[in-house]
Amino acid sequence: MQAPTLIAEIGCNHMGDLEIAKRFIEVAGSFCEVQNVKFQKRSNRDLLPPDQFDAPHPVPSNSFGDTYGAHREYLEFSLEEHRKLKDHCDERGMTYATSVWDVPSLREIATLEPAYLKVPSATNTNVELLSELCTGFGGKIHVSLGMTTRAEEEQMMELFRAHGRAGDVVLYACTSGYPIQASEACLLEIPRLIEAYGDEVEAIGYSGHHNGISLDTVAFTLGATYIERHFTLDRTWKGTDHAASLEPDGLRRLQRNLVQAAEALQSRSQEILPIEEPQRAKLKWKAAAAG
Repeated sequence: MQAPTLIAEIGCNHMGDLEIAKRFIEVAGSFCEVQNVKFQKRSNRDLLPPDQFDAPHPVPSNSFGDTYGAHREYLEFSLEEHRKLKDHCDERGMTYATSVWDVPSLREIATLEPAYLKVPSATNTNVELLSELCTGFGGKIHVSLGMTTRAEEEQMMELFRAHGRAGDVVLYACTSGYPIQASEACLLEIPRLIEAYGDEVEAIGYSGHHNGISLDTVAFTLGATYIERHFTLDRTWKGTDHAASLEPDGLRRLQRNLVQAAEALQSRSQEILPIEEPQRAKLKWKAAAAG
């Protein structure tokens, strides 16, 4: 069985520093052996109403600005900076991708021609955004399903079908909390999504916001072929996503565990395996020969 694709969600954990963002890419690829990284792009003036843009950050100690909008702007990279991040990935044989939260961000990032774009749980009911993805972007379309009703999920799929793009879609089971408890992961959503949509979408994935790395292997054995985890270089850094993120050693061990799980998920190639032959000859009980 093939190991799932593990995606390191860098998001805004780079704290608005391009050189730190490049370091994330380097550590993910060289130390963690994870070849897929993902960032985020928002047009904050389009996404946020004025009262929310100008409001204080709900957790001031994690804010990079005087208002929530200023905080979000501080963490944003320009299109040219995203181009540099993609180039940094390309030079290392890695895959760059971005979550796009709104149509202006989609239109900008689509010019970079990434392999896929992600729709976050927060905006997966934005019909204009989904339609623009279908008509204006030729790559794969990944979508998280956190805080989404079954009716909203089906309406989204109807849109993809209508545009002939359902086969390009990867749906992620997800619980939108940062972090969540194991009891909130609801991993049986994965086989439910496979049963409901597995014959028409490219794949079903799991976007995890839990602490630790045990649940991801369970998600894989339940059928998730994409695993996405938030990634940070230091969980003590300023910002709201670090607490739900894996540090480098955690991401490295998760990648190792998923590869080992894929190697283990197979049937016996023969009744007695070669490694068992000497043990069988030495230990297997045999009736004493008749005298």
